[in-house]
Amino acid sequence: MWNSDDLGLDAYLALLGYDGDRSPTLATLRTLQRAHVLTVRWDTLDSFLYRRVRLDLASVQDKLVRRGRGGYCFEHVTLFAAVLERLGFAFTAVSGRVQLGADSAHPRPATHAMLLVEAEGARWLVDVGFGAGPVEPIELVDGAVSEAGPWPLLLRWQEITHGSSGWAVHGPGEGADGPAGWKVRQVFTENPQYPVDFAVGNHYVAAYERSPFVVRPFVQRLRADRLDTLDALTWGTERPGEPPVREAVRPHEVPKLLDDVFGIRTDAEEAALLVRRLAALAERA
Repeated sequence: MWNSDDLGLDAYLALLGYDGDRSPTLATLRTLQRAHVLTVRWDTLDSFLYRRVRLDLASVQDKLVRRGRGGYCFEHVTLFAAVLERLGFAFTAVSGRVQLGADSAHPRPATHAMLLVEAEGARWLVDVGFGAGPVEPIELVDGAVSEAGPWPLLLRWQEITHGSSGWAVHGPGEGADGPAGWKVRQVFTENPQYPVDFAVGNHYVAAYERSPFVVRPFVQRLRADRLDTLDALTWGTERPGEPPVREAVRPHEVPKLLDDVFGIRTDAEEAALLVRRLAALAERA
C-alpha cells in the first residue's frame, strides 16, 4: 500500500541517528516519531515556488532524506508510513482539518495527513507532519495528554463540525471549541485514507491559487525547547513560558536564514528563485 519495498530504510534511520530496535513496538514508535519530528525538516517552499509537490516515495526520499529539504504533512506521512509498513506496524491513515484561526462552524478542508497506529493493544495518533509536534504518539482515548514536547497537547472526543463528532487535538491557549486554557489545533475522524486520497488533498494544497501555501512560504523547525517559524518575511521564535519574538527579514536574507536556523538547504538556483519571489511578494504587500 505505502510502497515500503522502495524505501531506503537504512538511509532514513541514519538521518535520524537511530540504530535501535526495529521491531514494531510502542517504544520503537515513540523513538522514531520523536527523532523524525525533531530531525526531518518542514517547509512549503515547493508550493510557493513551483505549485507542485510530488508524493511518490522516490521523490519524497530524495527531497527529505538525501537533499536536506523540508516538506509538509503529505510528504512526511508518505515517508513515515513506508517506514512503519516496512517495520511491520499496523496502521490507518486519516485526514484532519487544521483549525488554528478557524472553528467548528467555519471548518477548513480536510487536508492534514496523520496516522493511527496500533501498538501494545491500543491505538495511537501519530502526527509527524504538523511541523510543531507532537513529538510522541498520543493514545486515542478521550482526555489523553502528551507532555513530551515543549508544549502540552490534549486529545478529546467532541463535536468538530456542524453537529458531527470526532477527535480534536488541543494546544495551550484560548479558543471557542476548547476547554479553558486550550485551543483546537486540528480535528479528524477515523475514516481511512489511502495514497490516492492524499494525492487529491495534496494537489489542492500545492496548486490551488488561494491555498495559503501557494501565496506565501511557511517554514517551521521544532526543537526540544523552542519553535522557529518563517511566515513569508517574518521570522518568529517561541519558547515555553516566554512571549514570542518576531523579526522582519529581507528577501535576500532568507536563504542563509533557512540554512542557519532551519537546517534547510537550497541550491544556488533555487535560492535565487526564492529571493525573486519573496521580493515580488513584498512589493505586492
